[in-house]
Amino acid sequence: MPYVEASKAPEAPGVHAKAAALVDVASGRILFSQNGDEQMLIASLTKIMTAIVAIEHGNLSDTVKVSKRAFGKEGSSIYLKLGEEMTLQNMLYGLMLRSGNDAATAIAEHVGGSEEGFVVLMNEKAKWLGLEHTHFTNPHGLDHKEHYSTANDLAKLAAYALRNNDFREIVKTKTKQVGERDYSWKNKNKMLFMYEGADGVKTGYTKKAFRTLVSSATRNGQQLAAVTLNDGNDWVDHSVMLDFGFENYPLHDLVRDGQRLAGYPYKVDRTFQFPLTEEERSLIKTKLVLQNKATTDYALGARGGLELYLGHEKIGTVAVRDYEPGLNAAGEAESSMAPGSRSISWLQSLQLALKNLFS
Repeated sequence: MPYVEASKAPEAPGVHAKAAALVDVASGRILFSQNGDEQMLIASLTKIMTAIVAIEHGNLSDTVKVSKRAFGKEGSSIYLKLGEEMTLQNMLYGLMLRSGNDAATAIAEHVGGSEEGFVVLMNEKAKWLGLEHTHFTNPHGLDHKEHYSTANDLAKLAAYALRNNDFREIVKTKTKQVGERDYSWKNKNKMLFMYEGADGVKTGYTKKAFRTLVSSATRNGQQLAAVTLNDGNDWVDHSVMLDFGFENYPLHDLVRDGQRLAGYPYKVDRTFQFPLTEEERSLIKTKLVLQNKATTDYALGARGGLELYLGHEKIGTVAVRDYEPGLNAAGEAESSMAPGSRSISWLQSLQLALKNLFS
C-alpha cells in the first residue's frame, strides 16, 4: 500500500466492487485495496489455486480419466464424457479458459487421489502462502459457507501463480485447440481481448458470489494483477485499476546487478526492482548487514546482505559478494552506491568520480 501520507498518495481508483485489490506481481506489493480483507465468496477464482496446486503436484503429461463424479458435476462445464481421457495439461486449459467444473473435479481426483485429498493440498498451499483469510472446501468454487477468500489474499495468490511459467502460459491463451476430442475453447476472460498487454487470469460467477474477476497485464516489463469481488462492472473497473497502477507505480531499479558498494570491497548480487510513486523514491534507504567471518557461509562466499527500506518498512534484501573490477552481468560499467543512501545510476557515479578526481 502507499507509504507516503494520504495527501501525497495517488487518488484511489473508483470501482464498483464490494472488494478489490491491485498487486505488483514481481514484488508482491499491494498497490490498492478496497475492503481487501473482507471474507467473501469467490466462485471460480478458486480455480487459480486448483491450477497452481495441480501444476506443482502433478505431471502435465499424465493422462486424466473422467470419473462419474467429475462427469456429473453441476455448474459450468467443458462437457467431458464419462471415462474420457485427456492430458492434465489440456484439462488445465479447459479449467482456466472455460471454467469447467468437471475439469476441476477430474484434476482434483487425479492429483489428490480424491477431491477431498486435493482440497487438503489447496488449504496447505494457502497456509504456506500466508493467506490468512482463505479456506477451500472444493476445487471448483461452487458456493459453500466455509469456502471463501478476500481480495488481498487473491491478489497474493495470483502474484504467486503468475510467477510459474506453465500457469502463466495457460492463463494468457486466448483460444486453444485440443486434439483428444477436437475441442476448440475461447477464453472467457474478455480482458485478454480488450486491454493492451492483458495476459490473464480468471473469471468467476455464481448467483451468491455474483461476478468475480482476476486480471493481469504487462507493460514496460511490469506485470500487475487486479482483483474484484461482487462487481457488476468488472471489465471497466479492471481497466481503471490497471491503468492506475501502471501510471502511478512504475518499477524502479533500486540497485543493479554488479553495483559496487562505495567504501566496501563488495557489490550487489542482483538487480532489485520495486514499484514506487515519484514521492516515494526519496524515502528509499539501504543498510548493509555483514556476514560473520567465522561462519561457514562466509567461507563459502557469503558476505552479507544489503537491506532495502521504504521509509521504516523493509521491502527486500539483496545478497552482496566480493567486488571484482570490471563489467556487471549485463556487460555494463559497474556503478557504486553507499549503504544507507539512495541508489544512484552508473552515470551519476562516473560523474561523481570525475568531479572528485579533478577537484
